[in-house]
Amino acid sequence: MASPGTNSALGFDRDLSVAGRAIVKNKNGDFVPKLVKIDRPILRIPTLAVHLDRQETFSFNKETQLFPIAGLIAAELNRQGKMKEGLSCSTPTSETSSKDFSPLKSMADRHHPYIVDLIAKEAGVSSSDIADFEMILYDTQKSCVGGLNNELVFSARLDNLEMSYCSTVGLVNSLASDSSLRNEHSIRLISLFDHEEIGSMTAQGADSNLLPAIIRRLSVLQSTEMRLSAQDSVWTATAYEQTLSSSFLISADMAHSVNPNYSAKYEPDHKPEMNQGPVIKINANSRYATNSPGIVLLREVARRMNVPLQLFVVRNDSSCGSTIGPMLSAALGTRTLDLGNPQLSMHSIRETGGVYDVEHAMNLFEGFFEHFSDLEKKILVD
Repeated sequence: MASPGTNSALGFDRDLSVAGRAIVKNKNGDFVPKLVKIDRPILRIPTLAVHLDRQETFSFNKETQLFPIAGLIAAELNRQGKMKEGLSCSTPTSETSSKDFSPLKSMADRHHPYIVDLIAKEAGVSSSDIADFEMILYDTQKSCVGGLNNELVFSARLDNLEMSYCSTVGLVNSLASDSSLRNEHSIRLISLFDHEEIGSMTAQGADSNLLPAIIRRLSVLQSTEMRLSAQDSVWTATAYEQTLSSSFLISADMAHSVNPNYSAKYEPDHKPEMNQGPVIKINANSRYATNSPGIVLLREVARRMNVPLQLFVVRNDSSCGSTIGPMLSAALGTRTLDLGNPQLSMHSIRETGGVYDVEHAMNLFEGFFEHFSDLEKKILVD
């Protein structure tokens, strides 16, 4: 539910459920992953009534005061038909046969059995087939369009699902024509990473070997013409390095829109607005990887696609967030630019973005894939 930098307090008093991945045993005895989402509210983290604890600044203990409530013991016993049997109100546990040794407690012993039952039902298996799972809490309130003129998007996790969606659609749209790749000498690629909010240092994070390994393998793939050439070994020896030096990376992560209630927090000449186009992010301390050649390239792409752009520079007396842009730029030595759609309430359990910026970003990414090969050779850097 929460990650570093997230406003955890906003997870209180929300209709929560669980979603994630379960590892299940199939009929062949293999252990396979299943995606699970329980699509109804089953949990809530209640705040203490203000009458009992009047605090000027809301604070809580993350270890002892963030437990979600799943229901009442009496209701659970009644569901199981045990209320009249006079059983104690302790949580029932599964019985383990001495013949079925397990190095770990069963899932029904480690977690509430009914939670395991719900996860198993969503996965389409029996509870005994659940070997393990990774679940997180999420807010069940659906995303919606709002604002007086339906110009806003109210949703969880706009940061960074919005840019992930826009880049995916942009890539697909750039290949709509049968002739899309006829004169293309570049590889059109998007890479969607996990764990950016906790440092990216995981197997599937941006600080892993995932992207370099994929690019290396792609760079040495030879065309039919090259397989007929005697220079194959010479070319493949430096193909990876040549690919990196001729590539361009857009680090697409959501940006900050000006909040009218806190306008003094923004640099006077850099107050991005929602629905006014994607935001190019700039920082002199390289918290963002943007530089002038990259700005020129994106400007020309945007010009061809009729997409408005904005610039953002954080105040000198303010802290600045960062993205995976500088990390990947340093690791790959590839030209990089940081960009994202403007939003309010970043890292809140409920965020706000602009409806029209979604289309702006999709068109910009489509144009980037279509026009990069033509434009990049026109932007000369010493």
